[in-house]
Amino acid sequence: MLNEFELTGRARTHVVQRDDLGAALHPAVLEPFLALREAAAREGIELAICSGFRDFAAQCRIWNLKFRGERPCYDARGNIRETATLGAGEMIDAILAWSALPGASRHHWGCDIDVIDRAALPPDYRVRLLPDEVEPGGVFHRLHLWLDENGARFGFFRPYREYRGGVYPEPWHLSYAAVAVPAMALLSEELIAAAIRTGDMLGAAAVLNRLPGIYRSHVVNVAEPDTATQLAAI
Repeated sequence: MLNEFELTGRARTHVVQRDDLGAALHPAVLEPFLALREAAAREGIELAICSGFRDFAAQCRIWNLKFRGERPCYDARGNIRETATLGAGEMIDAILAWSALPGASRHHWGCDIDVIDRAALPPDYRVRLLPDEVEPGGVFHRLHLWLDENGARFGFFRPYREYRGGVYPEPWHLSYAAVAVPAMALLSEELIAAAIRTGDMLGAAAVLNRLPGIYRSHVVNVAEPDTATQLAAI
């Protein structure tokens, strides 16, 4: 059971650093991920974590870089958006389409990971985690066909597998159900607001004013596990 500081990324007492994986993870996720990686390796896929645990400060840095226009925002197809003329509310919407609110990121929990197939990378390729990489002909298309068939039996699901009016689809984002489902049930608007008030997030006042709607559209509005295998360990 994660406490309020772990849920909002303001503590890392619930994760362990694994330098061999290049990520920190919740201990309950380690064995299932290693089993998933081993199964993928038998098919010639080198499953690697591109992003694991991310604390509040790291999520806030991402947010602020985008809010200042120093890091790009993208449309649904992965094209860079022109944001220089956007007002604060429009900028918040543009960021939320691809990046979680600090304090509300599932990466805070240590059970959510972004994955790639390292064996499929061409020389000097820069991973972008955008739609064209997972579509037919994309560098990670084979990986995601394999995950479609195999991810659930190791307890993983895709919370952003489809567009539901909030976050754009992120098939590379895997969530370990046994940790993520209880965490989601505990994460409230009040906890997110408390975390935001302690940080230096740009646009915080506007976000807090809109937080009930953001919570409904971008935090809890996700796909859920749909198989007994995924839910068995909960």
